[in-house]
Amino acid sequence: MRDVFRRCRPVLTGVLAAALLWAGSLPAQSSAAQPPAASSSTEAKLPPVPLLWKVSNGERSLYLLGSFHLLKPDDYPLSDDVTTVQAAADRLVLELSPGEMDSPELAMKMLAAAMRHDGTMLDSDLPPKLAAGLQAWTRDNAGALKKAQIPPQSLQMFHPWFAGLTISLVEMGNFGLDPALGLDNHVAAAARGEQPLPSLGLETGDEQIAFLAGMGLEEQLQFLDEALGGSGRDGQEEIAKLHGMWRAGDADGLWQQMAVPMRDAYPDLYARINVQRNDAWIPKLEALLADAGFRHTLVVVGALHLLGEDGVVDKLRGRGYRVERICSACPR
Repeated sequence: MRDVFRRCRPVLTGVLAAALLWAGSLPAQSSAAQPPAASSSTEAKLPPVPLLWKVSNGERSLYLLGSFHLLKPDDYPLSDDVTTVQAAADRLVLELSPGEMDSPELAMKMLAAAMRHDGTMLDSDLPPKLAAGLQAWTRDNAGALKKAQIPPQSLQMFHPWFAGLTISLVEMGNFGLDPALGLDNHVAAAARGEQPLPSLGLETGDEQIAFLAGMGLEEQLQFLDEALGGSGRDGQEEIAKLHGMWRAGDADGLWQQMAVPMRDAYPDLYARINVQRNDAWIPKLEALLADAGFRHTLVVVGALHLLGEDGVVDKLRGRGYRVERICSACPR
């Protein structure tokens, strides 16, 4: 069971744009608006193969692009497929609107929701073994926490879900993934360029915070326990595996390695994270397709939301829309 969740753990931080409310308040290693210039070692690396689909309704279309919310400098530049779609788009839709993504007030709301207000410490919620595991992880990662301007002892002030989220983000940072370089941030920055695009979100920050803060204690303890279990070398290997499949545009591999294990082992959590949100998005996406004021809309969401029979791609195809993958690097 732990191995199953370890494969899903990066997804839990990756599929929730809410995670970036916290990650976005940490010191960024670089700027999403201006990815670092490629070095001699990165120049030879091919751009990521995009998880990109076109959904058509007459002359109007949605381009659905699967995101990895934290990326590395050498994940840029993006493929020609993505840059062509960006150039054609006259509207951008993200999980969370760019205005809210940039809002310091929203990050403060998340911290307020995560903070304990009854005078107790985090350890009071934890079984002894879990408390010892958190203490050991905090000791081993004290330097990374301080670099991120998180005093190690401050984790005791928060609920277990926030501690688990922090651990996951630190581990992804240890692997070299940076929220400032996430695909969502990159396209949002481009949309604020010389010719700004109208931009909106499928959800609000308050809704995403409510999802995290609404976890029951048992679910929070599981989240924290598995975040700790997925740390260290094994966790880094799993993050590398998922990141590599995203770079390769391996939709089937991500579905089998990321979504199916979560669905089978944690059906309620999977339904809340993925299915319920996808179902809520479908009428919003159909409204975008019916909007005569815009011809081409680029929609960027976590990759999990696009995959498999529960994904937005298959759900829209099932409603009769023409859906085709855009992938010039894929085998024909």
